[in-house]
Amino acid sequence: MLTDQQKSIVKQTVPVLQAHGETLTRHFYERMFRVNPEVRDYFNPAHQHSGSQQRALAGAILAYAQHIDNPAVLGDAVELIAQKHASLSIQPEHYPIVGDNLLASIREVLGEAATDDIIDAWAAAYAVLADIFIAREKQIYSTQDTVYGWHGFKSFIVDRREKSSDNIASFYLKPLDGQPLAAHAPGQYITIRATLANGQTVMRNYSLSNPPGSDYYRISVKREPAAAEEAPHGIFSNYVHDRIYAGDRVELSPPCGEFTLDIPDNDNKALVFIAGGVGVTPVISMLHAAVENSNNTRPIIFIQGALNGAVQAFSDELKVLKTKHPNLSVHVRYDAPREADRAAGLHDSEGLIDATLLDEMVGEQLAAYYFCGPTPMLEHVHALLRERGVPEQDVHYEFFGPGGKLAA
Repeated sequence: MLTDQQKSIVKQTVPVLQAHGETLTRHFYERMFRVNPEVRDYFNPAHQHSGSQQRALAGAILAYAQHIDNPAVLGDAVELIAQKHASLSIQPEHYPIVGDNLLASIREVLGEAATDDIIDAWAAAYAVLADIFIAREKQIYSTQDTVYGWHGFKSFIVDRREKSSDNIASFYLKPLDGQPLAAHAPGQYITIRATLANGQTVMRNYSLSNPPGSDYYRISVKREPAAAEEAPHGIFSNYVHDRIYAGDRVELSPPCGEFTLDIPDNDNKALVFIAGGVGVTPVISMLHAAVENSNNTRPIIFIQGALNGAVQAFSDELKVLKTKHPNLSVHVRYDAPREADRAAGLHDSEGLIDATLLDEMVGEQLAAYYFCGPTPMLEHVHALLRERGVPEQDVHYEFFGPGGKLAA
């Protein structure tokens, strides 16, 4: 338990974390990977290179310090992180590694300012937080055993592979032991683990894009080029595209994630799905669940934004769903269409998703919104919904990569 004095000391470090949080977390990751290289495989080097992992951790530490008197208000953030940890099969023995390197980093970055009282207070604060995560992750593992029949990693075989767009390949995965798959919650992701040619073990989260209740899991992986000249190519996405084919084996952890579809009790309340780029993967799974559970009465609206027809995924799948479900409205918008796209009539409009499009597709009807895509798209759509006066409880989104928070 934290004493009142320790809570007071932690709160006093808030200004320091606001000013130097990212410096601290950069040092922390560098130190941990040097001192405990066995944990490196749990982290995506692209997120380290971009700084998004460091920023996310700095924000989480700051939020914890600010709410040290009542950490329960951070329940949503704790759940997001606990789900991510469970997807990677994080164990209780990993927490002392993080704690030791975090406390050492505080001393090394702050120098003489990191008094013994500050270190003791943060050691106690970290122990409380670690206990919260360990307890929640134990619950998740227990639920996975009950619902899915396993936790940790299990062998799957690639049943088939197909091209979903010029830069997205879909992989249909079935359990090697032939056991049936329980339906995932639409929007969840799995973690795939594989060993690269150089012997490195790599784990990555991918949203499930298949209809819940299928006898397979489908992941749809975008080949990720380097974001900048000095940045690395997406190590695992390129490996999957170049090396994984039908008949190959991979390891999967059970579905995880808190970005899941909650179908409203009110049958007249519309469901609006907005997908940008590869962010379509969790949203298409949600769409399948929504149309199957609507009795063709609830208004369902699907808006897909893509660069052009070459990189629009699931276009044929959307056409089939639209034909089968008269309550489904689909609108495809390209922001850089090719002349061939216009000639073939592959899209409905051009440009970015805007207020006019939402007025046209949704109008004044009551609706819950689910959207996923690149961070700039999330920020843009969130701002549009805020301008429309959509209540926050009807706004649901997911970041790809380390979590963040959109402007209120």
